[in-house]
Amino acid sequence: METKLELKDFIEMINTKSDQIFQRLERNLSKINIGRANPQLVSYLKVDYYETLTPIGEIAAISVPSPQQLLIKPYDQNITKKIASTIVAHKLDVQLQNEGHQIRLILPELTTQKRQELVKSLKKFDEEAKVEIRQVRQEVNKLVKKEEFSEDEERRILTELQKQIDKKIQEVDKVLSEKSANLMSF
Repeated sequence: METKLELKDFIEMINTKSDQIFQRLERNLSKINIGRANPQLVSYLKVDYYETLTPIGEIAAISVPSPQQLLIKPYDQNITKKIASTIVAHKLDVQLQNEGHQIRLILPELTTQKRQELVKSLKKFDEEAKVEIRQVRQEVNKLVKKEEFSEDEERRILTELQKQIDKKIQEVDKVLSEKSANLMSF
């Protein structure tokens, strides 16, 4: 006999899938240069290291010597040129100085126009996350309808699930507004 799913099961599905969406959103947002040096700007970039694509964060120490600089010190000095060429290939809008044993990235001061463009990028990520959350709602709603609850019970569950979805969308909006405020504040 098949066990019937309950409200808590549906809420858990929403939370699990929403957490994955938030992790992806945070990863995407961390890649945006907000005018302050952040190791996340380059740590995810993959370099051909002994015939394996490896993130820079795993083959080098990335530090922030000043608010406008990143310093990348490869653990293996022979990989410095490959790291530099990978960064150049990704067109990150940074000035790169290859010092032989390390790479220094200098981030430009952000103009008001550039900040506004970045806010548009943030909004794009925000909208993508909201669409994904709405898709989760549709998936879960279909599961609820398959369970053959009474009309009242189904309506109650769908209403409760909608409240959960609304909370998740508010969390996405909060992340965006904080990031936008941070971007425009300096």
